[in-house]
Amino acid sequence: PDLAAQRVKTRLDFLEERKAVLYDNLRDLNFEYRAGKYPEEDYVAQRAALEAEAATVLAEIDRLQQPAPRRA
Repeated sequence: PDLAAQRVKTRLDFLEERKAVLYDNLRDLNFEYRAGKYPEEDYVAQRAALEAEAATVLAEIDRLQQPAPRRA
């Protein structure tokens, strides 16, 4: 088995799990904000932080899913 491919797969698995957790956290944050449990200022800051991390995770997933460049 190709160790580099295994490392990418393991990293992708981790990133997919992280993405799911972040999405769950965003959904929970939105629910709790609508329920009045968060002041708007805290909600906005938390949401921005979660969205920024999600964007980073999605960008890395995209990068890892790109086909490896062929060597000449």
